[in-house]
Amino acid sequence: MELLKKFVEPVDMTEGSPWKKIVLFAVPMLVGNIAQQLYNTVDSVVVGNYVGDNALAAVGSAGPILNLLIVLFVGISVGAGIMVSQYFGAKERERLSITIGNCITLTAIATVFVMVAASLVARPLLELLDTPESIIGWCHSYLLILFIGSGGLAYYNILSGILRGLGDSVSALVYLLVSTIINIVLDLLFVAIFGMGVNGVALATVIAQAVSAFLCLLRLMKMKEYFDLNPGYLKPQAKYTKKIMKLGLPSGITQAILSMAMIVVQSLTNSFGEMFIAANVIVMRVDGFAMMPNFSFGTAMTTYAGQNVGARRNDRVDQGAKQGTLIAVVTSAVITGLILLFGKSLMGIFTNTPELVDLSRDMMGILAAGYIAMAVTQSLSGVMRGAGDTMTPMWISIATTIFFRVPIAYGISFLTRTEALPNGRQECIFISLLVSWVLGALITFIFYKRGKWKDKAV
Repeated sequence: MELLKKFVEPVDMTEGSPWKKIVLFAVPMLVGNIAQQLYNTVDSVVVGNYVGDNALAAVGSAGPILNLLIVLFVGISVGAGIMVSQYFGAKERERLSITIGNCITLTAIATVFVMVAASLVARPLLELLDTPESIIGWCHSYLLILFIGSGGLAYYNILSGILRGLGDSVSALVYLLVSTIINIVLDLLFVAIFGMGVNGVALATVIAQAVSAFLCLLRLMKMKEYFDLNPGYLKPQAKYTKKIMKLGLPSGITQAILSMAMIVVQSLTNSFGEMFIAANVIVMRVDGFAMMPNFSFGTAMTTYAGQNVGARRNDRVDQGAKQGTLIAVVTSAVITGLILLFGKSLMGIFTNTPELVDLSRDMMGILAAGYIAMAVTQSLSGVMRGAGDTMTPMWISIATTIFFRVPIAYGISFLTRTEALPNGRQECIFISLLVSWVLGALITFIFYKRGKWKDKAV
């Protein structure tokens, strides 16, 4: 019991070997991110096998709109994680308590806003994107259920972000694994047995996310040795809410712009027909797993940098950045290699249509090198965010997406139009993504080396 308690207690990353602390923190994050990716993947596998390829396309087409309309949650989560890690590293109990209480209140406000606003604009956005008539009804009902039940999604992301800021990446992992199992069971129950189709997978996701959020809250309420969670701390304080939003909004804005770019590209994707839409869904589901090491190390680097900046250990920040980025690159290369090696088998999990499997595998091959580039981007961006500089990663993401990805996608599409291919070559979607990732890594490295992010501590 004592060993288990030690395993889940917050990790002080201001002492000890940097790479060991980063890896020990990142591994549970990686497993957790893989489990979270299973939410969407299981949804796709179940509807693809039990409902059909059009239902699979519907679930995927809803993704960019879902990501666009939850940017407030992203912003609060990032701001919370940075402030919590820095105050925890500086041993500032009072400020840590106020920050956590304000995050809980901000999340409640954001949830109500998203439930109302997102539910109203979901259908018009789908129509604006020329979503095929054969899947638009499924897309809308899927989104509506997720938005109405968005409280679980919001609180899991924010509360797990707080836990990670405290150095506890294990508890969030355990709760996510529990909810993932619930999601899988309910997916099969609602779709395979009750025949609820796309609505069934959405309802299963909402219930599972609510369970994980509740478990995270229970864990925080038991961590009284590090901070206080009294009702008085729930009252919003302008100073802290402004800091949370100032640090988190750049990431939220980045997510919004990336999602809008995805929506613009989704419109181009839709022009290639249902088969390519379904292939894009499959690739993005596998892509989610390929990206997991990058996101995991990126978050680990944010917590590591935040705690060490808070403790005035800037020497450890540079040392950890080098070691963490190297490990992230190697890990990403290995996982990408495995995905390419077993690509056809992976794609075959989602559909029994041979043409769809081959098309998905070909598109996945285009992206392969980009995952290694993203390991560099996520790790170094994580360091800058942890130090308090959330603006630089935001501008880099915006620039590579708006000025490179979207123009390249539409440019290739336009230049490759023929009588046989009236909309151009469909590879344009993934070539543009690869180019933006590689350029993003190069630009991030340059700004990291300039070092201005070191002056942004909370």
